[in-house]
Amino acid sequence: MATVDLTLTGMTCASCANRIERKLNKLDGVSASVNYATEKAHVSSDDDLDPALLIQTVTGMGYGAQVEATEEPAGSAANELASLRRRLWMAVALSVPVIVVAMVPPLQFPGWQWFSAVLAVPVVAWAGWPFHRATWVNARHGAVTMDTLITVGSITALSWSLISLFLGDAGHLGMRHSWSLMPHVGAGGADMSTGSALMGARAAMGDVYFEVAAGVVTFVLAGRYFEKKAKARAGEDMRALTELGAKQVTIIDGGREHRVDAAKVAVGTRFVTRPGERIATDGVVEQGTAAVDTAMLTGEAAPVHVEPGSEVVGGTISTNGRLVVRATKVGQQTALAQIAQLVEQAQTGKAQVQRLVDAVARVFVPVVFVLAAMTLLGWGVLAGQWTKGLTAAVAVLIIACPCALGLATPVALLVGTGRGAAKGVLIRGPEVLERVRGVHTVVFDKTGTLTTGQMSVSEVRLTAGAQYAEGEAIALAAAAEMGSEHPIATAIVRAAGERGIPVPRAREFEATPGWGISALVGDGKAEHRIEVCRPSGARSNRDQTGDRDNEAEAAQTDVELRVDGATVAIIGVADRLKSGAATAVRDLQAMGIDVVLLSGDNQEVANYVGGLVGLDATNIRAGVSPRGKVDTIRELQLAAGPRGKVAMVGDGINDSAALAQADVGMAMGSGTDAALQASDISLVRPEVGAAVDALRLARKTFGTIRVNLFWAMAYNVIALPIAAMGLLNPMLAGAAMALSSVFVVGNSLRLRRFQ
Repeated sequence: MATVDLTLTGMTCASCANRIERKLNKLDGVSASVNYATEKAHVSSDDDLDPALLIQTVTGMGYGAQVEATEEPAGSAANELASLRRRLWMAVALSVPVIVVAMVPPLQFPGWQWFSAVLAVPVVAWAGWPFHRATWVNARHGAVTMDTLITVGSITALSWSLISLFLGDAGHLGMRHSWSLMPHVGAGGADMSTGSALMGARAAMGDVYFEVAAGVVTFVLAGRYFEKKAKARAGEDMRALTELGAKQVTIIDGGREHRVDAAKVAVGTRFVTRPGERIATDGVVEQGTAAVDTAMLTGEAAPVHVEPGSEVVGGTISTNGRLVVRATKVGQQTALAQIAQLVEQAQTGKAQVQRLVDAVARVFVPVVFVLAAMTLLGWGVLAGQWTKGLTAAVAVLIIACPCALGLATPVALLVGTGRGAAKGVLIRGPEVLERVRGVHTVVFDKTGTLTTGQMSVSEVRLTAGAQYAEGEAIALAAAAEMGSEHPIATAIVRAAGERGIPVPRAREFEATPGWGISALVGDGKAEHRIEVCRPSGARSNRDQTGDRDNEAEAAQTDVELRVDGATVAIIGVADRLKSGAATAVRDLQAMGIDVVLLSGDNQEVANYVGGLVGLDATNIRAGVSPRGKVDTIRELQLAAGPRGKVAMVGDGINDSAALAQADVGMAMGSGTDAALQASDISLVRPEVGAAVDALRLARKTFGTIRVNLFWAMAYNVIALPIAAMGLLNPMLAGAAMALSSVFVVGNSLRLRRFQ
């Protein structure tokens, strides 16, 4: 499927985003999603996409569009904010005196209404120009948006006031009027019902609404400025992630080192990373050791030790060592680029609840115009109070707020997914959030998820009368196993290295599949035949060293060490439990979530690991094949019912089908590409606790979305009837409308404090 991402300009409210989305979706074979919060459009098609056609479609509607660049033009967002700030300060300086004089009758000096007119006109005309321009552009294309409501409301209030000054009774120098939270009736006081139509009209023109016209523009402009600023903060985590990459890198070419742009690094290029420098791109360490800070990428505070053969990720920092790295992935193939792409895809998606909101917002503005007209006619025709009808209609126009509805989901999603990416949790889309809130069962794979997936020596049991110490036994076994790539051999050799035990030389290696390995170990003068093999008579050997816990015994693999045919030790090798695994299980249970362990190992091993993390036998399934894991997930889903959801945490290729079957699949970052592709949530931080963090963050993000939507919808449901009944001053309506959008964005920003 071909995809194109567009950066959009000129959108001023959620209605604009809806218009662009509908227009793009009308193109043949095109599926588009427009995000007002990120000001981007994600367009896909089964056929080839022509970016020029997409841009032409958008610009033909009066908006700007360009194919998304890897870097935003320098200062573009800052320039937009600066322009809004200039207009806002000018509006505040001119509108405050107008509002104060109107609200405090004792300050109404002779001719105050003319003074107010002089100050209000530039506020509406210049400070409010972005609203009026957007209104005109949309009107040319037969559309109405939030800007239309602001323009009509503010210009109606200003025009009525100017007409009252020049043609009505409001122009005489001694004119006064009171101010209240509700619309007022001015000097004339009478409406058309009190006398002749002509006298009633002149009486109705005894009011001025300069404070309404100037105040509405100022409050809405302030709301838009703070909304824009908050939206910029909402993407800070994501921008910090994408800016992790190094700009310059020292490459090794022909034995010489020289600095080049990081973009010039190709696969196979060898480059140097010095202490304190960022690793330029994904690669494998060829020389050197270092502690690498991966906090910005995975959220893991402790540095990770790397050595020759270790894989490193671009954007991480070498804190204390010089590394020579061979690049294995560059450009859009790096882990950093893939993470950024996943987050971007998540932020351009739409939850089901957001699609409902979009449908409401699409018809919201026309409905508001109808309601405003009905309000004016209702007060004028039925009650004969045209003045009050006018102010009530203006209040209806201004207090309507589809912006808050449009921002409720995308801003929370923008902040939540960005915060997750900064903490090593990648949520693939808003639909995942909707499923996560219903999760009541989490299924863990054992190997590589709850356990490290890496065998290690768990104990050494010397036989009665053995002439070797524990360290000597490990050294002899490691010497024999040095040439083997078997996981048990690797564990024994690693144990010798970790304990600093010198390993003697060996020769005449002989491996027998299913049995073990044999070698001559020694210095040539005193050589011994060393065998590391399956135990024979293991029970009698164990009996000689004392009884051990049966489950612990079953959870490890024993190998027998023989010297010249005589058994001298039994070496136990086991997969270790991951740090924090038991805590993670307890945290999930405290959240009211049922935890199930799935394992392909035998029942004894699964029971042992399950017991270590606090699970009882009923929640442990052992001997399960990859197909069996899928069937188990289905069984749990049926037991959960239509409302309950099942999450699966795994890391291997054999987990990918189960991850896809689960309602929410979570793949450990240390896992395979197949598992990561099949998952809904990717855990870049390879800790079990990351799964708990993912569920908590997803729940909290969706909870924030629900609060935002409730506020935005309840606000309109309550505010519109109050305004229509003439119980709200239009200026306060403008302030309330601006504050509703600021509240939604501010509430979403609280997600940045998630830990």
